[in-house]
Amino acid sequence: MDRIIINGGKRLEGRLPISGAKNAALTLLPCALLTDEPLTLRNLPRLADVDSFGHLLNQLGVSTMIEGTSPEDFGRVMTMRANRVTSTVAPYDIVRKMRASILVLGPLVARAGEATVSLPGGCAIGNRPIDLHLKALEALGAEIELTAGYVKATAPGGRLPGGTVVFPIVSVGATENAVMAAVLASGQSTIQNAAREPEIVDLCRCLVAMGARIDGIGTETLTIEGRKELHGATYQVMADRIEAGSYACAAAITGGSLDLIGVNADEMRATLHALAQAGVIIEEKRDSVRVSADGRLKPLTLSTAPYPGFATDMQAQFMAMLTLAEGTSVLTETIFENRYMHVPELARMGADIQVTGRSAVVHGVSGLTGAPVMATDLRASMSLIIAGLAASGETQVQRVYHLDRGYERLEEKLQAVGADIERAGDG
Repeated sequence: MDRIIINGGKRLEGRLPISGAKNAALTLLPCALLTDEPLTLRNLPRLADVDSFGHLLNQLGVSTMIEGTSPEDFGRVMTMRANRVTSTVAPYDIVRKMRASILVLGPLVARAGEATVSLPGGCAIGNRPIDLHLKALEALGAEIELTAGYVKATAPGGRLPGGTVVFPIVSVGATENAVMAAVLASGQSTIQNAAREPEIVDLCRCLVAMGARIDGIGTETLTIEGRKELHGATYQVMADRIEAGSYACAAAITGGSLDLIGVNADEMRATLHALAQAGVIIEEKRDSVRVSADGRLKPLTLSTAPYPGFATDMQAQFMAMLTLAEGTSVLTETIFENRYMHVPELARMGADIQVTGRSAVVHGVSGLTGAPVMATDLRASMSLIIAGLAASGETQVQRVYHLDRGYERLEEKLQAVGADIERAGDG
């Protein structure tokens, strides 16, 4: 199994291109099921999760073709076509590897009138039930049956009638499934208390490019006029605001300066605001953001929240950065339970962190020391990379397959801006 080896203490400086967003890509890929015409996605990140989703689509009858790109390119172009849905079953052996696989449920029942999807797997960061997904589809007219570890959704008469979905709490994934199901319904649908994340906006814009009629994009109320069919389109995946925020934390903890190329500052406003509060200098440009740090970081009090609040996917990276802040920080995780599994690993490197319930108190220390550490999930993995970049001596991060799920060519990008980092196999 591969591991990442870091010799820390190097200041990061230079231009770092930000890849297409993982969370957006995994939402846009199942849109191919909604039309029999080609859907082409540009700026698609080269990630294990994207490949896994492509394999799942192949199982359902979607052809996929990756257009030629040079090896030095980060993004790639994929054209998908579901000329005919040959299977409406998403099997356990694929779905168990990736939680986002549940996002084929809405498109399949919308297009084919039925879908049978295994209950999903994914990162071990707490209980993430899919009951909101199922209640949303029921509100749109689907009949739901749970049996033998699978969800079966059926549209009576072969087509969803549409309806009103009212989410009791904000759910990104359930909003995505509901939107994709509603665009092919026979009537109008309304989604209330919808998630407003930029990835939801990206999904809606892609669907509109395919002929969908959606009002209220970017707000908590979406009104969707169902269409009999959608057509093909070419669409560019948005830049990854979480990747950008992660590298911003890496620049800050090393006292460096990075130009994050391709990002939209408005889509990561909460992250940039928190960085500025920590003493990081932020310079926004039309298609990039420069982050610089030249002194000891300031402590923060942060609480995760649905967009436009501070993203749960940035909590671990900020915690790593704040281990070297001058003072005591308090982080509260409100989205997922059990998302502090990186804390014991950071402690192995000299961090001083106490966890009580959903809050973590981070007492800044003068320095971190390299150590062998174990990644537990995607964002926890990146927190260990960030800590290793600033630690004295060598850090070895095990289980880097978590990183490969969400960070494209991480070592290459960091090497290009001055990090001493490499990947090594056990052999």
